[in-house]
Amino acid sequence: MMKKPQALTSKSLQRRTFLRQAGTLGAASAISSTALQVFAAEAFRTTLPFANGERELVAYPQKRPLIVLTSRPPQLETPFSVYNESVLTPNDAFFVRYHWSGIPTSIDAQAYRLRIGGNVSTPLELSLGELKQMADATELVAVNQCSGNSRGLFTPRANGGQLSNGAMGNARWTGVPLKKVLEKAGVKAGSVQVSFNGLDKPPVGDGPDFVKALNIDHALDGEVMLAWQMNGADLPLLNGYPVRLIVPGFYGTYWVKHVADITVTDKVFDGFWMSTAYRIPDNSCACIEPGTSPAKTVPINRFNVRSFVTSLTDGMQIKAGRETVVHGIAFDGGYGITEVAFSPDGGKTWQAARLGKDLGRYSFREWSVAFTPTKKGSYDLKVRAVNRIGQSQPMTALWNPMGYMRNVVESTRVVVA
Repeated sequence: MMKKPQALTSKSLQRRTFLRQAGTLGAASAISSTALQVFAAEAFRTTLPFANGERELVAYPQKRPLIVLTSRPPQLETPFSVYNESVLTPNDAFFVRYHWSGIPTSIDAQAYRLRIGGNVSTPLELSLGELKQMADATELVAVNQCSGNSRGLFTPRANGGQLSNGAMGNARWTGVPLKKVLEKAGVKAGSVQVSFNGLDKPPVGDGPDFVKALNIDHALDGEVMLAWQMNGADLPLLNGYPVRLIVPGFYGTYWVKHVADITVTDKVFDGFWMSTAYRIPDNSCACIEPGTSPAKTVPINRFNVRSFVTSLTDGMQIKAGRETVVHGIAFDGGYGITEVAFSPDGGKTWQAARLGKDLGRYSFREWSVAFTPTKKGSYDLKVRAVNRIGQSQPMTALWNPMGYMRNVVESTRVVVA
């Protein structure tokens, strides 16, 4: 159960004011290194529902207070209550995930250049303005979800940052299809993959630069996008300003921020973040028994089906004999949600929920259902979604060593008084 934050102290409010002022950025996006430091907010904390789950909430530039997993690099989780505000996650509440602390704190939009090279006929170097003129701007509503979203809820505990359910967000992205840029460069025959590198770097030493890759057919599918806006505004710096890669339906590890270099390759890219990191067991469930090792792995790829109750939280009290309309969200990797079922009794009985507006097959899909408890006591509310090809969610959590792809039917326990 998430605890309500205590009232902010005067000192904390001053710090938040400073950080918000630092986050009011112009066309040349800049955040001072001082502003990126985490300021202790002693009275503004929350506790996530697993061991060692106490966290600070801090307002980074362009952000409201978010749950801090680490400050170097910034790993900021969205408070779960945000998902009940709107089907689109506000930019100032959108989660942040970096792998290295060498992140850009100042980007001049006029000086920015995007380079496209490798196995192409005409290498390109595009300004932001030139990129925007490559094709008519398109919009797509799509969920970005961290591979390790909900990792902290795995039992036994899995390796990696202990996140609750807030490393996901849904936004309306504006940009141009990657296909148009690659066609302009002229992809040569025999091309196998396309790799993407951003402006974030390892701070020191020989750490592997964060570079990701997509198969050439995927890169050219017309849906993968180079976006400069989310929800009608410039990308926040911490979400990839001025341009980030949008890979609809795929986990956020592929959504490279501050994209600077795109390289077409004539072989499979074998960098660390593809060949070693972000890999899952190569079987239908991407799972193994705890204590064992996978026989074979593949790079993590498409989302599985997920659904949540957003209008009620663990321990919340509601009235007996009074109708409560329960709201929530569901999503998958791009087939689209077609059914959501709700259970008020821990999965013994189920009833169909009403689906909200369809914003596209990559978006959160809102749902609602009327719930009128007749007796006092504790109720275990569950929700389960189904997509267009019949995929759903397991009743028992599946496990893998890195804590990826959790999609168990979740429980929300409420008290009826």
